[in-house]
Order: sequence, then structure tokens, then C-alpha cells
Amino acid sequence: MRTVARETLFKLLFSSQFNDEADDNFKQALYKADKLSDDDIAYCERIFSLIAAHGEEILKEIDKRSTLFPEKRIFPADRSILTIAICEIMYCDDIPDKVSMNEAADIASKYSSAKSASFITGILSSVSEDK
Repeated sequence: MRTVARETLFKLLFSSQFNDEADDNFKQALYKADKLSDDDIAYCERIFSLIAAHGEEILKEIDKRSTLFPEKRIFPADRSILTIAICEIMYCDDIPDKVSMNEAADIASKYSSAKSASFITGILSSVSEDK
């Protein structure tokens, strides 16, 4: 399970919305604090790189599927969770879509709200269906 790694990645992405980029010292400190294994760190770096390469496309997917709010108005925590899960769904064939969706809903329930979890699940289901 990559639950802790996904939560760490969430923290990195969330913080990067308020800073221009994730500082390498901050990343390393989070990896250490969350006691990530080498495999978990490799996962985080892989997803972070994919988001850097495809971030614009991912944000367009969020915007296209969010009928209530434009992407820029979505709560930053929810946007971070969606970004990770959509990245996994669109660019990581080795991760089942259902795993990405369930983990995203769990992170939303922990760091956002129950309504956010439903909102996120709806958007991710739509992305998965269109894949």
C-alpha cells in the first residue's frame, strides 16, 4: 500500500500551491518524517515528475469535469488530491483506477471534508470512464 506515500505527495503538492515549487529540503524532510521507504520515495518522485510534465493537461481535466466551480476556485486541498489521482489514472497503467479513486477519497476525508470526498470521487469516476 502506498497510502503514506500518497499522503506525503499530497502534502508536497498542497504546499507547492502556496510556494512556486517544492523545496528539495522540504521534500527530504517530509520523506524522513513520514518514514518513506526507497520504493515510496521513488513513487513520489515519479508522480511529481509526471505532474510537472502534464500538469496543464491534468488541470484542464479538472476544469472540464467540475461543473460547479472552475478549477481555480476548487479548494487547494481538493485540487491537490485530484491532481495526484488524475495523474495516476491517466499516466500510470500499473495503478488500478479504483485504487487511485479510493485513496483519493480517503485522503479527502482525512484532510478535507466528506462532501469533498464525494466531489472528488465524481470527477475521478468521469476521468476513469473516459480513459
